Amino acid sequence: MHEKLFIDLCGERAVAIGRYVAETGATVRAAAKVFGVSKSTAHKDLTVKLKENDLGLYKQVSQVLSKNKSERHIRGGIATREKYLQIRKEQENK
Repeated sequence: MHEKLFIDLCGERAVAIGRYVAETGATVRAAAKVFGVSKSTAHKDLTVKLKENDLGLYKQVSQVLSKNKSERHIRGGIATREKYLQIRKEQENK
């Protein structure tokens, strides 16, 4: 597990979050949770600071972020479906 409250020294946090996203394909929200930072901070690290510190990693992360963005509506639909299946199941058990 990554250390919480990772202090950013010369863009090291951006590189660490970038490596995590590139290796796991995690969303910005999931990466932010692992590193104990806000979504806004993680997103800025991945889109601005990473570009300044490690251009090759930035390109890999950009592909992952693009893929996650294009799949976002699908994950939302699955979550909504699961929610209503759970509600139906609870109503049937009453």
